[in-house]
Amino acid sequence: FYYDDGDGTPVLTDFSLKVKQGETIALVGSTGGGKSTIVNLMARFQEPKKGTIKVCGRDYRDYKMESIQSRIGMVLQTPHLFSGTIRENIRYGKLEASDMEIEQAAVQAGADEFIRTLSKQYDEQVGESGNLLSFGQKQLISLARAILADPEIFIMDEATSSVDTLTEYMIQKGMETMMKGRTSFIIAHRLSTIKRADRILVIEDGKIAEEGSHTDLLRKKGKYYRLYTQQFRQQKAKDLNIPL
Repeated sequence: FYYDDGDGTPVLTDFSLKVKQGETIALVGSTGGGKSTIVNLMARFQEPKKGTIKVCGRDYRDYKMESIQSRIGMVLQTPHLFSGTIRENIRYGKLEASDMEIEQAAVQAGADEFIRTLSKQYDEQVGESGNLLSFGQKQLISLARAILADPEIFIMDEATSSVDTLTEYMIQKGMETMMKGRTSFIIAHRLSTIKRADRILVIEDGKIAEEGSHTDLLRKKGKYYRLYTQQFRQQKAKDLNIPL
């Protein structure tokens, strides 16, 4: 795959991956390696220039666009809310949902706790693009919306990279609920969020540089090991207020 507005240099080359139903796949690696391109192709925001993406053994271009995208729930690095109430923003995941279903999704996402502290609770206005809420609160609402949609495939793209530790913990708990029995893809800046993935793929220059579980990759002491130990040291230094 390459972008039409670029110089024609491939972002992904000879990329091959087979994922079982219900498997959780984590994608890690440096910025620009191709992680977001992979999930954008899966969601059919882009299509491969060469090769195929198959769902249940069938080229996904044989399906209607709506059929593919209705199977996928995404929580992105920058949450997208629209003007209206919290309830309306969550309901966007399933327009026919009852108020009880909306509130159950919020509980599973970890959003209910902060919503109950607001004066109008679920009927609180979020403002233009959600500007009356904190970044973390918007992210929790986005997760509740994805849970309500009950998709077959769940994608989380750097969703915890800009939130505080407490909100990250709440999002992680919601993610665990969301990923049970569901095919999931996680792109994570903080490697602590992907330890339990069935497989971790280290993406480098549009290829899979390493592949395995968290434990297996640490044992190999390769690229993932260096990424993980470097981030661990940085976090410890930050916690102890020690300059690097």
